[in-house]
Amino acid sequence: MRKPIGLVAAAFLSLLVSMLAAPAPAHAAVGLRVSGTKIVEANGNAFVMRGVSHAHTWYTSQTSSFADIKALKANTVRVVLSGGRWTPNAASDVANVVSLCRQNRLICVLENHDTTGYGEQSGAYTLDQAVTYWNSVKSALTGTEDFIIINIGNEPYGNNNVSGWTSATSSAIARMRTLGFQHLLIVDAPNWGQDWQFTMRDNAATVAAADPQHNTVFSIHMYGVFDTAAEITAYLNAFQSAGLPLIIGEFGFNHSDGDPDEDTIMAQAQQRALGYIGWSWSGNGGGVEYLDMVTNFNPAQLTSWGQRIFNGANGIVSTSREATFFSGGSSDTTPPTTPGTPSAANITSSGATLSWTASTDTGGSGVAGYDVYREQGATDPLLGTSATNSITLTGLSAATQYQVYVRARDVAGNTSAASALTTFTTLSGGGGPSGGCTAAGTVQSQWSGGYVVQPVTVTNTGTSATTGWTVTFTLPAGHTLSGSWNATVSVSGQTVTAKNAGYNGNLAPNGSTSFGFQVARPSGNTATVSSYTCAAS
Repeated sequence: MRKPIGLVAAAFLSLLVSMLAAPAPAHAAVGLRVSGTKIVEANGNAFVMRGVSHAHTWYTSQTSSFADIKALKANTVRVVLSGGRWTPNAASDVANVVSLCRQNRLICVLENHDTTGYGEQSGAYTLDQAVTYWNSVKSALTGTEDFIIINIGNEPYGNNNVSGWTSATSSAIARMRTLGFQHLLIVDAPNWGQDWQFTMRDNAATVAAADPQHNTVFSIHMYGVFDTAAEITAYLNAFQSAGLPLIIGEFGFNHSDGDPDEDTIMAQAQQRALGYIGWSWSGNGGGVEYLDMVTNFNPAQLTSWGQRIFNGANGIVSTSREATFFSGGSSDTTPPTTPGTPSAANITSSGATLSWTASTDTGGSGVAGYDVYREQGATDPLLGTSATNSITLTGLSAATQYQVYVRARDVAGNTSAASALTTFTTLSGGGGPSGGCTAAGTVQSQWSGGYVVQPVTVTNTGTSATTGWTVTFTLPAGHTLSGSWNATVSVSGQTVTAKNAGYNGNLAPNGSTSFGFQVARPSGNTATVSSYTCAAS
């Protein structure tokens, strides 16, 4: 994750003075722009960010990361830059980044990291200094408005005295426009981006009004402050109700300040067509190495966080759509045809396979995939996404009736009408595979007051695919669970039960997945969890 002559001459002079003194008219936004609460391309097509942050300023040699991130279906990369707090990224380096973005067909959000934690962290830059940096590299950015977005300053205030955020952010936006920048702008919240004092939420309208082009998007960073579904939905609802554009500009699956609810973050972003950008590709340090999505910048070594954000429910692979700018910018406003009524088969106690007649798309962009929802009243939860006209659902509740329907979506972001409903009931039990599973944990790091176990590898030792798994382990006396990821976890006394999440229960024979957890323990106590039991369903 910051105006005594003859009457004719006098009239002419008056007109000339008024022309010179009049303010310049506001220019219409070019390239990527705000439309209501959404981001659209120059041709009017909706664009929803699905991307990750890349710490370029500290790893300038890792230029292959752009292609690697694109290969995992991301449509956006947020690029960390510095104007002097760290080694500066000069205009020549920024120009190379811009070239890599276009070459790899990525929308790039360029962010100045110098402002991180201003007012609380020593050495942090002001937003005005950030604008000065952008002006120094302007030559590399002119004419890139179709695929480059400028995030003026990362997390521009810490937790101390954030009252200056509104005026400083407004001034930064106004100065960017005065300097001639036509790009879509992004501004981060204070409180290290998490806005727990609601300064950005309550003053966003004032800040938006500072942009004469009306082309600024607000960015909330979701870590430990957003550890419940209620907190996440309430914050997103506030911007939706205000009619202001918002993205989730950073988030993780775990953090030092708490355990973010990444499942709700991603599900709500998909349901509302909001952009999200996860932190971060690789190279983390300072105790948050668990936020690396790949190990040592190797795309073949996805971590559990990488698996979650790319391949999990509402993840990048299933929901990302490339910007139409890179394919000629054809405009498609025609939704796909309605999918056929789904039929259910292979029903077990925790899963089912659905198939339906495929949709067609006459708008030109083509069918991108399908979203499967459970009919449940006012808010229908998304059960899964598929690139084809079938899906295997996992993580369902036993002995439960499900009414489901399907919507198709095309590359341009148009969605079809809902299919007719189909109804099925999961089995009460006994519908699982022959065989079982094993679980083995590795202590990734530890300190006097706690430790992180990552990964706990769950392996299917049976002869048929699993639809779910349950791992049980016992915490040593005095130890308490302080966080977990990639599993649904409950605690009774010292006994911890971890069940698969909705996206990692289906394991082929000999297949494996992983989850992790963090434990607090008395200072000086060196014990750790040492054994696990696993049951498959």
